[in-house]
Amino acid sequence: MRITAANAFETSIKNLQKRQEGLSDAQDRLTSGKRVVTASDDPVAAARAERALAAMVRSEANQRALEASRNVMLQAESALGNAGDLLQQARELVVQGGNGSYGASNRETLADALRGIRAQLLGVANRGDGAGGYVFAGQGADSPPFVDTPGGVIFRGAEGEISAASDEALPLSVDGRQAWLGARDPSGTGTVSVFTALDTVIGKLSDGSLSEAEVSTAVKEGLADIDAVMNNVLTSRAAAGEALNRTDMVESRIAESKLAAKTERSNAEDLDMVQAISDFQNRQTGYDAALKTYSLVQRQSLFQYLSA
Repeated sequence: MRITAANAFETSIKNLQKRQEGLSDAQDRLTSGKRVVTASDDPVAAARAERALAAMVRSEANQRALEASRNVMLQAESALGNAGDLLQQARELVVQGGNGSYGASNRETLADALRGIRAQLLGVANRGDGAGGYVFAGQGADSPPFVDTPGGVIFRGAEGEISAASDEALPLSVDGRQAWLGARDPSGTGTVSVFTALDTVIGKLSDGSLSEAEVSTAVKEGLADIDAVMNNVLTSRAAAGEALNRTDMVESRIAESKLAAKTERSNAEDLDMVQAISDFQNRQTGYDAALKTYSLVQRQSLFQYLSA
């Protein structure tokens, strides 16, 4: 009888411990809101959740890259818009230079105004991106990419563009050489830069020895060059605007991807709260029953048995 009583006691203890562990486990799941807390809970679901988490992290990285690209493209689009406005002002001044009633002093005044516009354009071309770089540095430059030399403005950046490290092709810079120095020459035989176009017409307007016919020719050629560089600047601005439009579409795809990954992770590891509460209540009932059984077995003794 003592062996039977000992077995009953040991069995009730084990049952109580098992019920207590199950209750504690159910309570932990309710607290965390997770069905899968460790990989051993459900290896397949845990693997699904891990893949979904990796997809979420990748989406967040893509979003950061997108924001960086959007910031640079906004600055580029704004800068090229400023350049277009300045070139339009320059064009109007050159038109005035063709006024037959203007003398050398009048044309020199126009040339001075054009020099001021040229200086502003150089500042726009060397505009920073707010992160220690330059919007028009191409593939990068440690210093302002456009340098004014005795022979004219030269580009010391790296041709091309930098793209963000993301799943989408998102630009982080603009090819400054193409935007500012790469306009097609009106003759179709080469290229002309924003600064060369201005330097040429400034030189002509400042030359008091030119005849009226020569001034007229200089104005005509100057306008053709300015129109060429304006068109090139506007083309680059349109490309920046297109990149901005693309970021909006990419952002929508990133959001969808992140939501899908978040949903997949939730489906893999989150609790069905209604089912979890029901399970907890059932385990609570089972634990209470095991506790009562343990109390009854604990009160059993040889004397109680003999007195029966």
